[in-house]
Amino acid sequence: MLWQTKTRTFDFARRGVVMGILNITGDSFSDGGQWLDVDRAVEHANTMAADGAEIIDVGGESTRPGAEPVPEDEELRRVLPVIQRLAGDERFVISVDTMKATVARAALECGAAIVNDVSGLRDPAMREVVRTSGAGAVVMHMRGEPRTMQQAPHYEDVTADVREWFRQRFDACVACGIPRMSLAFDPGIGFGKTVAHNLTLLRGLGSLRVEDRPLVLGVSRKSFLGKAVGSDEMKDRSWPTVALTSYGASAGANVLRVHEVRPNFEALRMTEAILHSG
Repeated sequence: MLWQTKTRTFDFARRGVVMGILNITGDSFSDGGQWLDVDRAVEHANTMAADGAEIIDVGGESTRPGAEPVPEDEELRRVLPVIQRLAGDERFVISVDTMKATVARAALECGAAIVNDVSGLRDPAMREVVRTSGAGAVVMHMRGEPRTMQQAPHYEDVTADVREWFRQRFDACVACGIPRMSLAFDPGIGFGKTVAHNLTLLRGLGSLRVEDRPLVLGVSRKSFLGKAVGSDEMKDRSWPTVALTSYGASAGANVLRVHEVRPNFEALRMTEAILHSG
């Protein structure tokens, strides 16, 4: 299974990769405000790379439940200086986490190789950016938008609904000229889903795959982890995240998107050693 991005092709035949989260925001649910300074953001990216991250996902707009949109010029001001500083580092590829086609285009011109779009490439302009740039793309499922997505989300069958949505997005992307090998899909855990929906999707993770395309899993520090272990403390979501990295790898996830790279990288490699031994 191959995933083509603008600067590197990932081969997931026997190993997955860790995507390190770099939120250059003031209001992200987990680490908002920590990496607004460019020097600190670059230092953190270098630490994540040293810890095993092969993708650094740079985002300038929070997509937590209830988040307000960030103006385009502000999002550009946040992410472009960091991407420019990180560009060319051969240890990793850069992903830009954005819903805006203009931001994606500017980030790709500065050195990013992947567009991670939580709105699932619904915007024709975003699909055109991916097509013309040769970027890889993460197509994520989200019901509604961040500001409203957690207002009584409902599905008849969440696994079947997400899988069918993936199929429709795959067809739309290929129809407009995006190479199938450029596409990866993310079920959007926590994006317009209840705790029960999240657990159901995780249980059926392998069945979500469409056209042998990679699956991206982002569960790091999300609130349903605290609910599952009975704690409201952010620090108590770290080890449940590691557990789901191991589970996700065994269930079919290929890219694990996390805040804390080292323990999740080690869990991923240990799981792979068991799965592929002999």
